[in-house]
Amino acid sequence: MSEKNYAIFQTGGKQYCAVENNVCTIDKLEGNPGDKIEFTNVVLSVSSGKGDLGAPYVKNAKVVAEIVDQVKGPKINAFNYKAKKNQRKKWGHRQDLTKVKIVELVGNK
Repeated sequence: MSEKNYAIFQTGGKQYCAVENNVCTIDKLEGNPGDKIEFTNVVLSVSSGKGDLGAPYVKNAKVVAEIVDQVKGPKINAFNYKAKKNQRKKWGHRQDLTKVKIVELVGNK
């Protein structure tokens, strides 16, 4: 079994797993493709089978990522109607998302 280094970080009220060179899709962040971003809210850091659990965050740990693209998520359709009243309403929504590539896990050695 190979030992993997990874970290769980928090952004936008959600938690994501970060492994070096992986691409994650997260909620929209301001920035252009090629910009570097640092996530300092690291909840869990695992290296060589040993983990550091934060209370609430791991000290001196951060995830460095690079913005790959700004995209939109899948279309979500919703429909309301009231029976026998001829009232119908349809609407849709597409969430703005950011694709980031994990460059480095700092403080995870």
